[in-house]
Amino acid sequence: MTLRTKIDLMQRSSGRFSGRRWAKPEMRRTSEMASIEFRHLSKNVRDLIAPFLSQKPVPLGALARSLGLRVKVAPLDRGVSGSIRKAEDGVYEIRVNKFETRSRQRFTIAHEISHFLLHKSIIDEQDGIKDNILLRSGLPQKIEYEANRLAADLIMPDDFIERDARRYFSDGAITEEVVEQLSDEWGVSKAAMEIKLGNFVAG
Repeated sequence: MTLRTKIDLMQRSSGRFSGRRWAKPEMRRTSEMASIEFRHLSKNVRDLIAPFLSQKPVPLGALARSLGLRVKVAPLDRGVSGSIRKAEDGVYEIRVNKFETRSRQRFTIAHEISHFLLHKSIIDEQDGIKDNILLRSGLPQKIEYEANRLAADLIMPDDFIERDARRYFSDGAITEEVVEQLSDEWGVSKAAMEIKLGNFVAG
C-alpha cells in the first residue's frame, strides 16, 4: 500500500482510535524502516540534512535554505498545495499555499524538497512541478509516491520518532491522545503520525 493510499484511509477513518489503547509494539530496526529514497540519497546530502532532522519539529525552511532553495508562502490557485520551479535568478523556489493548515504546509514543503532531491531533471524539463491538494502533479504516480515517501522521512525522522515512541510505549500501551501529542510536537497531521507509528508495530 502506498503512503498516499494509507493517508487517504487514515483520513477516512478519523477517530477510530478514540477510547482505545494500542498494544505495546515490537520495535523494528530503524535501518529497516527508512524509505528506499532516503537510503539512496548521496552521503553528502544525508550528512548535510542530518543536523536538521535532529530538531523537533524539523526546521524545513532552514533545511531548504541549506540546499539552496527558496521557500515562499503565498496564495496559490484553487486546489494547488505547492510547487517547485527554477526562478529567473536561477534559484529553485518552493511555493506553498498560505490558506492551508500549518501541518499541511509543512508536508507540502517536505514533498517539494523531495522533488528537488529526487527529480531535479524533471523540474527543469517540465519548467517546474505543481502539486494539487492530493500532492499529485500529472506526472506518473511513481514520481509522487517517491516524493511522499522521502517527505515522510524528512519531516518525521525515524531515529527520533522511534525514541519518542519507545518513551510513550514504555507503559505497554498508547492512547489516541499520545498520537495527537506527538503530531503536535513534530508539526504533522495526526493521520501522518498514525502511519509513521504503524511502522513500529510488528506484523
